Amino acid sequence: MVVRMRHTRAHTANRRSHHKLKSPALSVDKTGTTHLRHRASLDGVYKGRAVIGDPVKKVMKKQGKKAPKKVAKKSAKKVTKKKK
Repeated sequence: MVVRMRHTRAHTANRRSHHKLKSPALSVDKTGTTHLRHRASLDGVYKGRAVIGDPVKKVMKKQGKKAPKKVAKKSAKKVTKKKK
């Protein structure tokens, strides 16, 4: 059996000295928006270009057409008759 020794306050404090939270690395892009490093900003811009958006709209815009609207499918109700 191993005898467990009590840690002194200094030893505990030395171990806990590395537990401090670091401040996040923030950057400001050309538009003045603050964001995390190596991530797109909230308006979808990364390295000066828009990266977040609807790809279908981009293709349709290049072709000069409007994007098709999504049509909700109607659920068909089945009527079952009970046998007596």
